[in-house]
Amino acid sequence: MEEAEEQYEKIHQNLIDAGCDQKTIDLCMVFVKEGQFSDMMPILRNHRNALLDSVHKGQKQIDCLDYLLYKLKES
Repeated sequence: MEEAEEQYEKIHQNLIDAGCDQKTIDLCMVFVKEGQFSDMMPILRNHRNALLDSVHKGQKQIDCLDYLLYKLKES
């Protein structure tokens, strides 16, 4: 019983650390309680895709700034 509770807490903390919102965390934890881990997969993939989109957007912004800095240095 204690091991199951520890796993539950680890999953819960991981979802928090991954930046999931409370609605996503609550839904995933229902699946965890019911042992339906595969039902979490689409939810987690969607969150991962959103995070990756954010990374790509940030990289594009960095690239734009790098270009501007390069052009200003040339002047």
